[in-house]
Amino acid sequence: MLGIGLWALAVGLMAALYVWRPRVRRYPHYGYLGLAVIVIAEVWTLRGREPVATFFTPIAWTGYIAVLDAAVYALAGSSLLHRGREFLAVAAFSAPFWLLFEAYNLRLENWTYVGLPVRPAPRYFGYAWAFSTIWPAMLETAMFLQAAGLWQKEYRRVKVSVPTRRILVGLGAAMLLLPLLAPRWAAGYLFGLVWLGFFFLLDPVNSRLQAASLLDDLEQGRRGRLYSLLWAGAIAGIFWEFWNYWASSKWIYIFPILQSAKIFEMPVPGYLGFPPFAVECFCAYVFLAALAGRLGATRKPNHVLAL
Repeated sequence: MLGIGLWALAVGLMAALYVWRPRVRRYPHYGYLGLAVIVIAEVWTLRGREPVATFFTPIAWTGYIAVLDAAVYALAGSSLLHRGREFLAVAAFSAPFWLLFEAYNLRLENWTYVGLPVRPAPRYFGYAWAFSTIWPAMLETAMFLQAAGLWQKEYRRVKVSVPTRRILVGLGAAMLLLPLLAPRWAAGYLFGLVWLGFFFLLDPVNSRLQAASLLDDLEQGRRGRLYSLLWAGAIAGIFWEFWNYWASSKWIYIFPILQSAKIFEMPVPGYLGFPPFAVECFCAYVFLAALAGRLGATRKPNHVLAL
């Protein structure tokens, strides 16, 4: 009941933000289609109708992405789906990045999957579809919060020196290596380092590549992008666990911390990982896009999320 209450609060908050903010364009029709997909899939999943119940998580997230992208377009006049190649890049990068976490999980054993299709073809299709929605869902949520006008003021500037940035890169590398080098009995407690390590490793590098950087934002007195990402992670985490709970094919958490205190399938401390994970998604996308020479990775301070 607590989880359902948090989910309802998140839905109500996002609806209120959309209603409160003036719109510059009409809400696109694909947003209504996405909402219909979510509602129908939820009803069919609760009734156990297949294959929707098995593929419920990626179906729901596909609808969610459409709903939020339409809202971003209505509020800001631009969105990821309307920059089609960039949306495809975000989705394409999403799956291989998540596979890094799956690789860590082979050693750290923080979660496992149950109820998956027996046949390899639908099982791997489901993997690819679900993993490809992770970055779009996170970034669309952050873009929505930005488009809603939150955290637009100029904040106190924070100087991050070059030596400090180098220390952060080393710290990030150490955080990503330690869970792999620690004894197996201790490794299961160290996944939190993975949720933080990619930010410390990649964001200073993004700055050197003249790409969007959260550290540079702090130096320029802009915190909207950072705050929107952190809150996007918290909101998306609630949606992820809410939808995962009802699905036939889902993940369950097996890490050895507070297994007796869960909201949906997630032990309460695990929710702390979602905000930094959203930041990591952004930093990793910017890094990969900068390497690919995509314009979406360059600094555009007036653009939504500067993606």
